[in-house]
Amino acid sequence: MQTNFSIEQLNDKENQSSEKIFRKCVHCGYCNATCPTFHLLGDELDGPRGRIYLIKDMLENQKKPSERIVKHIDRCLSCCSCMTTCPSGVNYMHIIDHGRNYIEKYYQRPFIDRHIRNILSIVIPNHHLFRLAGFFTKFVKPFKFLFSKKIKGMITLMPTNFPKKEMKDKTVYPVENGNKIARVALLTGCVQKVISPQINEATIRLLNRHGVEVVVPKKINCCGSLNHHLGKENSAHKEFKNNILHWYDEYSKDGLDAIISNTSGCGTTIKDYGFIFRGDVELENKAKKISELTKDISEYLSDNLKLNFKDNNKVYKIAYHSACSMQHGQKIHSKPIDLLKKTGNEILEIPDGHFCCGSAGTYNMLQAEIADKLLNEKVKNIEKIKPDIISTGNIGCITQIANGTNIPILHTIEILDWNTGGPKPKLLSNL
Repeated sequence: MQTNFSIEQLNDKENQSSEKIFRKCVHCGYCNATCPTFHLLGDELDGPRGRIYLIKDMLENQKKPSERIVKHIDRCLSCCSCMTTCPSGVNYMHIIDHGRNYIEKYYQRPFIDRHIRNILSIVIPNHHLFRLAGFFTKFVKPFKFLFSKKIKGMITLMPTNFPKKEMKDKTVYPVENGNKIARVALLTGCVQKVISPQINEATIRLLNRHGVEVVVPKKINCCGSLNHHLGKENSAHKEFKNNILHWYDEYSKDGLDAIISNTSGCGTTIKDYGFIFRGDVELENKAKKISELTKDISEYLSDNLKLNFKDNNKVYKIAYHSACSMQHGQKIHSKPIDLLKKTGNEILEIPDGHFCCGSAGTYNMLQAEIADKLLNEKVKNIEKIKPDIISTGNIGCITQIANGTNIPILHTIEILDWNTGGPKPKLLSNL
């Protein structure tokens, strides 16, 4: 693709990176074939190729973003399916991030939309505020019919009951048998530790049983993904910087063999810290190191540990949903499936498994209509193969899919923990 950035524009590192990416695009349109929004809406501008043209034009000509442009950019799920398909290696993720940051700087959103996005950016990454919001939502839900469609959808999606943690909060979780073979840091997340603390607990138990000490630095909360994908660059970078400095301090002080993410959406962003802070005198090298150390839990288990699986009394049919951030963002697909197969259960492939479930961070709140259509397609394909259990590696997917089916859905680590000596997940008490 021909570009027309001025020399002055190319002095900006973001323009410089995006220009190189634009040049790789050959207009082939393979990306559209796997894009969920193009699949649903059929509009060229709701596919990656169309969005690339919109962003390129906007950046080159320093255009003020129009309502039309923002509409099409906002509809992007950031599922990165297009990147898996692209034969030219176009890093669409970095293009869409640049476009969103530009829109946030130069576009004045309507009052309601602007304030909804601001509230989400403040409340969701803060687990205290998130819990408080859930408490108040409990009283609002009976009256949700009084609110606008978008607000009504957010009220519906907001959890109001939070499970109790079974583990005490610690900075260090030592190995069970005293035979330590590795030391890792665990990102416990913002939303996850509130609505599904059992995922972190299963992760810690399994690692501890297999000789891995787990560290949970107190000052690390959110990975920064949410604000990053909302185009709120300043807020996201504060979270990024905080995480980099605290993890690097832990790495320098006592050593870390890995930083574990058990939420694939978070892991995808952390693995991108090195790119985000390229050229930053203070943080570039530290950010690169943090990105290098970061592993999805399935990736770490597959590459570093020999798990001690117990014999099954019963064989379950498990449908594995590969989150977009897992299969497209991190290019991890076979490792969680191979681990699940070692449990002795029957692992089922979901038809059209490359399509998004519609969660995508805050997408199911901000683009509820499209998200609902994607959810319905995903659930239809899952129920077609009649599994006993659904497994996935991302809290957003778990929450989204659970809203569309009664089939129990678990994080992959919960199944692996159970099959290596941990407790049976409470959700499966009737199975």
